Amino acid sequence: MPKLTIDGTQVEVAEGTTILKAAEKVGVKIPTLCYHPDQDVKANCRICVVEVEGQRLLQPACSYTVYDGMAVRTSSAKVRKARRNILELLLAHHPQDCLQCSRNNNCELQSVAADLNYTDKLRYPLAIRGTGEDHSSLSIVRDPAKCICCGRCEWACSEYQSDHALTKMHRGFETFYTTSFNQDIADTVCVNCGQCVQACPVAALTIRDDTELVWDAIADDKVTVIAQVAPAVRVNLAEALGEAPGTITIGRLVTAMKQLGIDTVFDTDFKNANPINKMRRI
Repeated sequence: MPKLTIDGTQVEVAEGTTILKAAEKVGVKIPTLCYHPDQDVKANCRICVVEVEGQRLLQPACSYTVYDGMAVRTSSAKVRKARRNILELLLAHHPQDCLQCSRNNNCELQSVAADLNYTDKLRYPLAIRGTGEDHSSLSIVRDPAKCICCGRCEWACSEYQSDHALTKMHRGFETFYTTSFNQDIADTVCVNCGQCVQACPVAALTIRDDTELVWDAIADDKVTVIAQVAPAVRVNLAEALGEAPGTITIGRLVTAMKQLGIDTVFDTDFKNANPINKMRRI
């Protein structure tokens, strides 16, 4: 097992371990954007670069494997300067509307900027890429202007979901991820599974938000509001409330929806013995 030093701390890891994983073992946080623990390594964004003793160039921690005797510095002046410049280049191609963005305070690009204490004005001209927002889908909103070319959405769609609805378009500066032939997402093979939305670190892909329509319906005394809850929502809510993964919480979900003013709640059950969709009123 190779032994290496990360920021002065010695660690022993398995052969083939990346610098990023080794750093996690000793509690050293390295910023990432294109990296996702459930996906293959892409090394697209380079925000995770580190300094390896004996190497002239900075190396991406997410893809560079360790070797015995390696010495790594993750926050040297050279590393911080490179990361801040990479971040600035990303921001120069990104809309500056954070307060109006649906991912405000829940954006990985925002988090990286905060970690690097980036508060400077952009040195580069703002040049937004993309072809305008796509609201054609009933579930997903696509905004290519906010794409940072990390590739996580395309990987989730093609490798995990096997749908292949997303792809890379153009080259160089003009590169961004979009649908095949840049069609509206509603006209593609997209099945609205939402895996791309879960994978996207920014707001290039988000869920369609009809919250205000629901509030309007609840406020209308002439309207009976009915909610049908998908099985995944019961599990996701439990995890959001700090429960162990896989925990199902129906009672709290229904109680909360009734308190909001929803008149009737249906719980959607799927059983292996009977493929027919069953709805159970609660």
